[in-house]
Amino acid sequence: MAFKVIKESILKYNDDIAENIRTLLKEKKILMVNIISSPGAGKTTFLEKVGPMLGRKGIRFAIITGDCFTSRDAERIDALGLEVVQINTGGACHIDAALVKNALEEINISGKDLIIVENVGNLVCPAEFDIGEDMKIAFLSTAEGADKPLKYPLVIKESKLAVVNKVDLLKYVDFDMDFSEKCIRQINPGLEVIKISCKSGEGIERVLEWIKNKIKIKKENVL
Repeated sequence: MAFKVIKESILKYNDDIAENIRTLLKEKKILMVNIISSPGAGKTTFLEKVGPMLGRKGIRFAIITGDCFTSRDAERIDALGLEVVQINTGGACHIDAALVKNALEEINISGKDLIIVENVGNLVCPAEFDIGEDMKIAFLSTAEGADKPLKYPLVIKESKLAVVNKVDLLKYVDFDMDFSEKCIRQINPGLEVIKISCKSGEGIERVLEWIKNKIKIKKENVL
């Protein structure tokens, strides 16, 4: 019983901060997306690819990237001249709302259209914690098992988009795309799935257009 009480208290504290963040971003009409994947799925490479494209389209944005200990991801993004804040969790397996609040205080959010959060590589804990985002994006890859959606259903259930990266590897890996999509539909029937390759650029434009559409909706105060 004590464990349950403590866990509920932690989640309530987190959710209260998340709701404050959500209220702030709604007032500012800023979309925030939370990208969740297992380690090595290609989140940072995706941001390296899509970041400059967002800028060329006039979208004003900042990136918050999470890591247990290093700043390697932020360094890669910063090298492209993109605005980025690094969160180090000190070994924790997810970013919580308090850490996002602190990161947002390091960003001049006035005039921003978009905040992208690159969560810690983990398909379990990040799916459980609300960080004030408008939506989660499940980021998978063909280098993983096609049954990942069934093994980690919460992130699929909670997401508004599933991205499957590294489709350029399909001829080299034992990944059944049809089965993976079937697993996704079993958990979240209406979830949109976009297949991409950060190496070749395939599908990146589709994700970009998806984000632009969500920004437009947020500006119209529908989200």
